[in-house]
Amino acid sequence: MAYVLLVFSIVSEVVGSMMLKLSNGFAKFLPVVGVVLGYGLSFYIFSIVLIDLPLGFSYAIWSGSGTVLTALAGVFFFKEKINKKGALGIGILITGIVLLNLV
Repeated sequence: MAYVLLVFSIVSEVVGSMMLKLSNGFAKFLPVVGVVLGYGLSFYIFSIVLIDLPLGFSYAIWSGSGTVLTALAGVFFFKEKINKKGALGIGILITGIVLLNLV
């Protein structure tokens, strides 16, 4: 169950990050509400995850997955570009997340 909650925490964090982009420097009210709800829910769920899973392991997966998914959301929703170095970095993050789960 902790892993399912970790996924929900990651998705909430990505939604919060997307809303941060849409808030236009906190100038738009509804996206700001999305930022607060997205990050608030993410941190709340993550705190529940930490009851069952170790901090270092959980945080590495949470932050790494959140970074990869946020970068991909930028590409798909905001038409941002990823260069070769960025793609390599994403590949390294994914490799690290997979290795963490094999231990």
